[in-house]
Amino acid sequence: MLNIVLTRIDDRLIHGQVVTAWAKVTKGNRIIVVDDGVANDDFMSKIIKMAAPSSFKIGIHTIEQAAEILQQDDAGERVIVLAKTPMTIKTLMEKGVEIKDLDLGGMGATKGRKQLYRNISISEEEKECFKQLIDKGVHVVVQIVPDDTPKDIQSFF
Repeated sequence: MLNIVLTRIDDRLIHGQVVTAWAKVTKGNRIIVVDDGVANDDFMSKIIKMAAPSSFKIGIHTIEQAAEILQQDDAGERVIVLAKTPMTIKTLMEKGVEIKDLDLGGMGATKGRKQLYRNISISEEEKECFKQLIDKGVHVVVQIVPDDTPKDIQSFF
């Protein structure tokens, strides 16, 4: 299994100050973006790669591809996994990827979502998915930037 130093849900995926801040804290050197839509969209993939620090190895993969990659043996890299939704994380786990900790950093307001905390809104389906992840032993926290105190997501339910 790759050395995952941060698994984060943020619908913006890679973006300047937050990734830079998380990169410092985690000492990450590789980012794996897991999103079927983005992985199959050359234009969006290029834009996301341009937003990443040049010191990182960047990969944008479908869930299927990411599950295979994340289960490879290479403890030398420090991997940050980014996804847009908890369902992606749940599917990765169902495919054998071990995730112990999950940071919820940003899910924008859209139809069917209600505000959970600041810039984080979730639907009932997403809330249920978070509960399932917790039941599987995943420690889920809300922490937008590293300087914020992590808050257990269950305190918002």
